[in-house]
Amino acid sequence: MIIDCHGHYTTAPKALETWRNQQIAGIADPAMMPKVSDLKISDDELRESIETNQLKLMKERGSDITIFSPRASFMAHHIGDFQISSTWAAICNELCFRVAQLFPDHFVPAAMLPQSHGVDPATCIPELVKCVEQFANVGINLNPDPSGGHWTSPPLSDKAWYPIYEKMVEYDIPAMIHVSTSCNACFHTTGAHYLNADTTAFMQCLTSDLFKDFPTLKFLIPHGGGAVPYHWGRFRGLAQELKKPLLQDHLLNNIFFDTCVYHQPGIDLLTKVIPVENILFASEMIGAVRGIDPETGHYFDDTKRYIQGSDILNDAQRFKIYEGNARRVFPRLDSQLKAKGQ
Repeated sequence: MIIDCHGHYTTAPKALETWRNQQIAGIADPAMMPKVSDLKISDDELRESIETNQLKLMKERGSDITIFSPRASFMAHHIGDFQISSTWAAICNELCFRVAQLFPDHFVPAAMLPQSHGVDPATCIPELVKCVEQFANVGINLNPDPSGGHWTSPPLSDKAWYPIYEKMVEYDIPAMIHVSTSCNACFHTTGAHYLNADTTAFMQCLTSDLFKDFPTLKFLIPHGGGAVPYHWGRFRGLAQELKKPLLQDHLLNNIFFDTCVYHQPGIDLLTKVIPVENILFASEMIGAVRGIDPETGHYFDDTKRYIQGSDILNDAQRFKIYEGNARRVFPRLDSQLKAKGQ
């Protein structure tokens, strides 16, 4: 089985974006604010949006299950207040849940949180609880920078985040550390802000003792970990200077990386540097990079090709990346699959 741990609903029906634009307009002009009931998306529309896009490519490329969360760039936690984010998150999470209900053999939901710039992260807990207990979500996306590229929130090691971590530990769910749209002109959203955040999140964990407080907490750092694998020696050296344990003991029981790295040399580096036990298959499909690589003639985000094409990995290691590690990092997914006899 091939489990893609990083999928977003980037192909949602146009009505969702239209409703969101009206909600944003309503911040300045309350008369424009739409009701939740104004958004009407039928099951047939959901089916078409998935069957002609994600599911079609999953079948063509040979993946089986996608952990499916709302579109990352649409989270936009810097827009409006908590009520705006709360309403928007609830709508997006419900759509992902509906997709999983329509395609139970292929999609499993993960939740976006109703984070809001400058607001206590604990306000997100009711939505987190609802998504786990009512929607059978197996994970969450956690945005370390709700300001949208200005980085005004405390680091992930700060105790302001602890109420969310306590719930994660209680439910035994991981968080993918994933920022949203950048509203800072210095940081392109997918080319800079995402990768900056991956690297920053790792360093925040390295400089702290977060996992002493939460030894079973699990973070999934996407996009291959940003700069982390490429500069592994730098991070090992910094940990040594800071009198931290070896990284394999300090962080690698709790931090994992995905394979959203869009060329063979990048995957080869990732798998040489990071232990295979800490790597989960992912494509972010359909997502950040949608074009065809002129050097290979294949889509950049067809990441299975890189795992298959690796001269470094053996079959047992490929199994861990494709399936075994995901079942371990997402135990609620593992339970759901076992209940189906898988």
